[in-house]
Amino acid sequence: MLRTNSPPPPTDPLLHAFEPPRPFTESVVRMLRLSNTALDSVFYDTPRLIADLQAADLGVATSDEKRPTRIIDLGALGNPEGSLLLIDATTAPYVHRFHDVGAFLGSPYEEARTVDVVTVTGVGSSALGSAALAWDVSRVLRKRVLAIVPGYGVADVIQQGLGGWFAFGLHDYLGMKTVTQNVLASLAPRTAAVGRQLSATLDHPATLRDAPVFRHGSGSSDVLHSLIADRPARFSMVVGHSKGALVIGNALRDQPLDRVSDLDVVTLGCPIAQDVTVARYHQFLGRYDLLGQMNMWGHWPTTWTDTWHSTNVSLLAAMNVSELVEQALEATVRATARLH
Repeated sequence: MLRTNSPPPPTDPLLHAFEPPRPFTESVVRMLRLSNTALDSVFYDTPRLIADLQAADLGVATSDEKRPTRIIDLGALGNPEGSLLLIDATTAPYVHRFHDVGAFLGSPYEEARTVDVVTVTGVGSSALGSAALAWDVSRVLRKRVLAIVPGYGVADVIQQGLGGWFAFGLHDYLGMKTVTQNVLASLAPRTAAVGRQLSATLDHPATLRDAPVFRHGSGSSDVLHSLIADRPARFSMVVGHSKGALVIGNALRDQPLDRVSDLDVVTLGCPIAQDVTVARYHQFLGRYDLLGQMNMWGHWPTTWTDTWHSTNVSLLAAMNVSELVEQALEATVRATARLH
């Protein structure tokens, strides 16, 4: 297998002849992404997000381009491509979308330059679930939050088919998604490119036969790694739920210490290794969260909660994201006070 920093070999027309047509592959992935979106209403507080955005519609322009509820349209729910959502629960128009990492990093707008909190949701989550998690964090912090919407490609479909949803810690440990994506990029580059448009916009994406492959375990990890390393302003907090916590763990590796110093790392439903000694970890895991406990892999939470894997507070015993983020901030304040 080629090294990821090797130049891509010449395109082989014969190889492309055996690839399924991209429209067919994309339609199948869209259908599966849409089915996963149904799970967003279980694992994320989408009812609150939808209710708040519908109420906010009354206070902004009537154009479809500006209505806050545009985030919940059918296209956004089924779209396999990832994106960056700038969420502000306190200020209209509440939701801004970026499809290009470079465009976000080079944005002249203060909202993009000064945001210092980022959230990442679990595998297969759509814009709806990603926005719901960021909305909960934005509500409690009363500030802007950047949400990474994970791309969803054939490698993700294969991973879930092999049990990745219920054993994502094992798959992360074995690097199965990276291996799958590399094989696809070598044998079926057009197929491999589905769901990878966001990571392909990185300044120096590793490529194999012109299809993006992963440097840090997943496309979302590559995006977050780039945002932390290349953005002039540092992040103060990263919040990850489920597999999103693993995304954060991968993205923090190999970062210069000055980029992650005093960073608050909040994980929900999936403890990760505390590899960055200069960061503060606040890891919450439910006593009834069998999925999260299956993926502990020896990484113990800092706090046990009487909850399960969901963050949808309309369901019984769900994690309350706002309360847990508040607890993390209080722990940081106490730790800082002890140092002084």
